[in-house]
Amino acid sequence: MNPFSILQSVLTIVLALVFIGMGALHFLPGPARTMAAMIPDRLRGTTVTPRVLVVFTGVCEIAGGLGLLIPPTRIAAVYCLVVFLVAVFPANAAAARQPARFGRLAVPLVPRLIGQLVLIAALVAVAL
Repeated sequence: MNPFSILQSVLTIVLALVFIGMGALHFLPGPARTMAAMIPDRLRGTTVTPRVLVVFTGVCEIAGGLGLLIPPTRIAAVYCLVVFLVAVFPANAAAARQPARFGRLAVPLVPRLIGQLVLIAALVAVAL
């Protein structure tokens, strides 16, 4: 195995653990309540409740993380997780604008955006 392959394998495992871990948080009462509060107002009042969106996004993260670990599904998982990161960014941005309400989850917008871009770049590196 060449050094790039080793690094890519380690990165794959780390990303899988990150997404599975973050997805699992969606099922814990405290974090799930906070995440539901982060759902932007424009998505409220629809037939899908914030709690359902939190569960759905948790399932997406766990499925994506598991998909990274299975070679035949890795590329599809990467694409899905990149779309996922873009899709949840508005909720993250909403939380960033309300630090008094969300406390430590209200990571300022620029560092949060940089973090999302780093995750996307890492996912792309896994897909190479």
